[in-house]
Amino acid sequence: MPSAALPGLDECLQAAARLEGRIHRTPMFTSRSLAEIIGRPAFLKAELFQRTGAFKLRGAMNRVADLSAEERAAGAVTVSAGNHAQAAALACAEAGVDVIVFMPRSASEMKVAATRGYGASVDLEAADGAEAFERMHDLAARSGRVVIHPFDDSRVIAGQGTVGVEICADVPAPGAVLVPASGGGLVSGVAIAVKAIAPSARVIAVQPAATATLRASVPPQRPSAASGGSRQPTIADALTAPAMGQLCLAACAEYVDEVVHLSEEEIAAGVRFLYERAKLACEAGAAVGVGALLAGKVSELGEGPSVAVVSGGNLTPALAASILGGG
Repeated sequence: MPSAALPGLDECLQAAARLEGRIHRTPMFTSRSLAEIIGRPAFLKAELFQRTGAFKLRGAMNRVADLSAEERAAGAVTVSAGNHAQAAALACAEAGVDVIVFMPRSASEMKVAATRGYGASVDLEAADGAEAFERMHDLAARSGRVVIHPFDDSRVIAGQGTVGVEICADVPAPGAVLVPASGGGLVSGVAIAVKAIAPSARVIAVQPAATATLRASVPPQRPSAASGGSRQPTIADALTAPAMGQLCLAACAEYVDEVVHLSEEEIAAGVRFLYERAKLACEAGAAVGVGALLAGKVSELGEGPSVAVVSGGNLTPALAASILGGG
C-alpha cells in the first residue's frame, strides 16, 4: 500500500544519497531563445537523458530499494502507460525482483517492448488506465505481490524529489519551476524539495487540458482535483493517469502555486521548439512546461530564472514525425 505521509526535504536528500551512482545526474541547459521570449533567463532540466529515458527511474529505484526480503521474494506488480513501466522493470531487474506490469492496450508498442526488454512480464488486457489499476490491485490481493505505485507513494515522491534537489543546486534562486503533471509524483516531489530549498520559487504544474487531473488554478485558489469529465485523446501519452494520487493531491494543495492546462497545439508547439531550438528530442508530455511558457499561460514567473523540467524522451518516430511536420 502507498505509505501514508508526505515526504519532506530530508527524505528527498536521503533518496539522492541512495540513488547516487545508480541514476544519471541529468544536465541543466540554458536556452537563449526561450529567454528572449519570456524576458528572463531560462533553463531546461533534461530528464530525457535519464536511464530508461525519463525521470521515473528515480522514484522506482527509491521504492524498490525499500522492499523487505519477504516483499522481494513475493514479487511486485505495477501499472503504467510506459515510462514508469520501464523504470520499475529496470529497478526490479537490478534488485532481483520479479515484476508484472499492467499497461493499457493503447500503450506505445515501443514502451511495451522496452519494458519487456528490461525483464518484466507485461499484461495488456486492460482497455484503459483505470482498468489497468483494477487488474493490478486484484492480482496483488490474490497473489501477495507488493504494489509499486507509479506515483502515490511517499518513497516514489521522494525519489522524484531528487529532480528538485538538483534543480536548486544548479539554479540556486529560481523564479518559477514548471513541471509536467498527471498522477502527480514528479510535481509533488519537485515542489516539496524546491519549496524547502528556495521558498520564494513558484512551482507550476502543467498538464494537457484533454486529460487534466487538476483544475486550472492561480492564487489564491489551491490546486484541487479535476471534476472528472470526459477524457480526450492527447499526444502527451505519458500524462494520462486516470486520477491524481491522494498523497500527490495533498502535496499540490500545499506546495504548488498554479496549475496550467494546455491545448494539443500548445503542447505540440513546445515539442517543436525543443527539437528545433534546443535540439532536444523529447516526448510530448515532457514539453508542456516549455509549451506553457511559449503560450504565455503562467500568471507570474517570479523574480529569478525560469526552469522547465523536460521529463522524458520516449517518443515514437511516427508521432514525432506527425508533431514536427505540423508546424
